[in-house]
Amino acid sequence: MQYFPPALENLVEHFAKLPGVGVKSAQRLAFHVLSLSEEEAGAFARAITDAKAHIHTCPVCQNLTEGDGPCPICASAKRDPSTICVVADPKDVVAMERSREYNGLYHVLHGVLSPMNHVGPDDLYIRPLVERVAAGGTEEVIMATNPDTEGEATAMYLSRLLKPFQVKVTRLAYGIPVGSHLEYADDATLVRALEGRREI
Repeated sequence: MQYFPPALENLVEHFAKLPGVGVKSAQRLAFHVLSLSEEEAGAFARAITDAKAHIHTCPVCQNLTEGDGPCPICASAKRDPSTICVVADPKDVVAMERSREYNGLYHVLHGVLSPMNHVGPDDLYIRPLVERVAAGGTEEVIMATNPDTEGEATAMYLSRLLKPFQVKVTRLAYGIPVGSHLEYADDATLVRALEGRREI
């Protein structure tokens, strides 16, 4: 038995395709959209189509940007061009920038190696990274992929690829989160914390 009109069912199905959105959340979102005025609904639809039409990848770092040239980070004279921080997704750039500690450039892979999901090196923006490093001027490449199996495998694969270019390849340190307690840390986290310890 069909509970909703076909157009509403279609809208629910499209919302349910979004990451982290289940069927009930999709239904709530669909009903919210229906409650919008014609003007608000039109603005919402235009925001989606405008984003698809105008946002593309930066020709240098592959981060998301608007316009034809490099993104604002790559174009900034205040950034250190000798350091490249490699991240999996554009949202990771936002996380790194929030810290206000990193002042180098980025390279966005748009994913990580995942044989189980049929994601290989050719599916990621790995070649542009190798070309950037090969062009010279890079002293350090920081691997900032997630500390899970795929993230670690991607970092190791890239470090082997970049080894011939005589650049320093580093990995973000992982360990005990600030404000937490040792008794709640798992074994792997404690091992990482010990490996990444530094003098104070």
